[in-house]
Amino acid sequence: QVEVVESGGGLVQPGGTLRLSCKASGLISPYYGMGWYRQFPGNQRAMVAEIKADGATNYADAVKVRFTISRLNAYATGYLQMNALKEENTAVYYCYCEGSRTFWGQGTQVTVSS
Repeated sequence: QVEVVESGGGLVQPGGTLRLSCKASGLISPYYGMGWYRQFPGNQRAMVAEIKADGATNYADAVKVRFTISRLNAYATGYLQMNALKEENTAVYYCYCEGSRTFWGQGTQVTVSS
């Protein structure tokens, strides 16, 4: 059974940084990649960043320069480095791993506020 767990969210001031972590346990085969979505109150989830199994990355235009997605190894551990955070980045951030189906974490709250 696959479990995806996020961590690293919290409260940060505008201009600050956070690094979100995503850890997947269990075997995901085939494996296509992992990534992050975020959900603003009252809205659907929207893609933030993704990293494919071959290492290719893709970002939402709003975060391209400030956010970086990476992974520690094949797929078990991934990160989202968020720099120069803005109040509008406040959301619940969800990690997912993509295999025969998509496995989602429970989400981690990121609040950017002074």
